[in-house]
Amino acid sequence: MTKDQMPVDGQSSSDDKTNLLGGSDVQPYPGALYALLVLTGINLLNYMDRYIPSANKTLIQADLGLSDTETALPVTLFIVTYMIASPFFAWLADRGVSRRLLMSIGVIIWSIATAAGAFAYHFWSFLLFRCAVGVGEASYATIAPALLSDFYPPARRNRALMVFYIALPVGAAVGYGLGGVLGSMLGWRRAFLVCGFPGVLIAALVWLIKDPGRGTFDAKVPGSGAPVSWMQATRLLLRNRQYGFAVGGMIMITFATGGMADWLPAYLQRVGDIELAAASLIVGGATVLGGLSGTLLGSFIGERLKQVTRSPYFAVSSLAMVPASISMVLALIYARSQVAIGALVFAVQIFVWCYSGPMNALLANSVSHEIRTRAFAVQIFLIHVLGDAISPTIIGVISDQTGDLLKGISLVPLFTAMTAICWGVGWWLVDERSVAASRAASAGEGGQTAAPEFVVLEDDSSGCAFAVFKTPFLFHSPLPPFPHPAVACFRRQACGSCY
Repeated sequence: MTKDQMPVDGQSSSDDKTNLLGGSDVQPYPGALYALLVLTGINLLNYMDRYIPSANKTLIQADLGLSDTETALPVTLFIVTYMIASPFFAWLADRGVSRRLLMSIGVIIWSIATAAGAFAYHFWSFLLFRCAVGVGEASYATIAPALLSDFYPPARRNRALMVFYIALPVGAAVGYGLGGVLGSMLGWRRAFLVCGFPGVLIAALVWLIKDPGRGTFDAKVPGSGAPVSWMQATRLLLRNRQYGFAVGGMIMITFATGGMADWLPAYLQRVGDIELAAASLIVGGATVLGGLSGTLLGSFIGERLKQVTRSPYFAVSSLAMVPASISMVLALIYARSQVAIGALVFAVQIFVWCYSGPMNALLANSVSHEIRTRAFAVQIFLIHVLGDAISPTIIGVISDQTGDLLKGISLVPLFTAMTAICWGVGWWLVDERSVAASRAASAGEGGQTAAPEFVVLEDDSSGCAFAVFKTPFLFHSPLPPFPHPAVACFRRQACGSCY
């Protein structure tokens, strides 16, 4: 502590507290807006290329002579490749390899592989090209959210990541709508060519992003600069309850949305007797409008619930899954007209995507910058190996064995309801206000909490002195209770004059 750390004349102590605690008045790193726009645009292209095969599933199946199980296997193998490659790219990024270089290479690989799928003339060649798409997407999807998090202080990450992940439903919708329309008009092969090659040109935009460096807005914990091994990082993540409940729910909802994304257009064609172009437009339109609305709504409600509950991100994500599962049951079993199906799928997409901004912000905030890229990589690995890597194939196998696609796709509302339970338990057990504490603890080597840095501020009206910690942590010493875990009365008095 030095006198230089004291508030200057004319500046209120409340302002100092807000800044030190990472309030919303802390400005992003220069170039943040450009990075957000470019990374979001490429993320949109990412998900567009991913869902083109699902939009053209019936055309590919007829052309290559595939069974339901075989049409689902390329999605499964794509995800398997994606999740295996993700930790490798995360390790390279954490070892100092240029994040811009890794992302650019990834965008080029997946774009060329998407276009190359047009030249597949049997099952195995198509499978190979989709696996190559998984390698390219793994590089981008692992590094981009961690890079974007470094541009923004914790208080602003929810909104930044909300915008970034808007690309997921919008890109999927474009993949469904544009891919389905192009497939019906030009054939599925030309649809792959049209949607694949633009990414090669867009990859150049990544090089104009100025990397802010890792942990720009995170607390600098003494001794935290040394590299953290994979074993240490895994141990820290296993002890992190916020991270655990968040990823657990994301595994289940990814299982549900992966199965829905791959099979819903085909289900509408078989059961609803809807043509390919119409089914693609119904799913695509509902996904882009509902997904966009749900992503915005979830982040907005999550911010407002901070005044009501200690775990607002878990709360909004859990509650939204209840109407999502109900709407899906109604859409699959009772709705028969295109209008009713479209309205219910739209409702499903609104509620399903409410989790996107809040949960990804919670993931970014719950870990230190030393392991953030690997935290996203582990999340990607788990949600895919236990989620959408297996759900399309499981649904296809059930359909082949029973002759009833409804029995397979009924897993979608079931796993959505299970997601609500998982995040509901997290809402009950986890205090999101201690996320910063978990991050500070995980930054220390071997998970040991480092000694906090703090400044002393004086309240002129009461003469009290209190410490605002630059490195928030949960107190284990006999301090009196205070409204925020990062604030402690310097004289250990609980007079209440400072609040």
